[in-house]
Amino acid sequence: MRKERGFTLLELLVVIVILSILAALLVPKLTGRVDEAKIDTTKIQLKEVKRALEMYKIDNGTYPTTEQGLKALVQKPETPPVPKKWRQYLEQIPKDAWGNDLIYIYPSDKHPFELKSAGPDGEAGTEDDISVWSE
Repeated sequence: MRKERGFTLLELLVVIVILSILAALLVPKLTGRVDEAKIDTTKIQLKEVKRALEMYKIDNGTYPTTEQGLKALVQKPETPPVPKKWRQYLEQIPKDAWGNDLIYIYPSDKHPFELKSAGPDGEAGTEDDISVWSE
């Protein structure tokens, strides 16, 4: 008769502990990379929208108002001031990497306009907001 040999409970526990330690070391590093990539993606989207806003101003002499919003880059505004030399500046209005709408305010106190993302927490006015004016 042949005696079949399996894993002992102690061997299984050692393997589980080793896998748990590896997961504890690797998961935070991978998660951090995903967060960094989302922040970088959002910064790129903000810069793209900023360029479109600057082209809008060159063509029309002013930035879209807060009321007209970023929609003015995709569709000609009907609220005053209606631009005379409008053209489509973006195919669509991008969202940040977390799926939230970008925040646009014109005029702004510190800059020609404010353009930002609410950041990872999705709440505007918190520490993790990402502005087109900050590096």
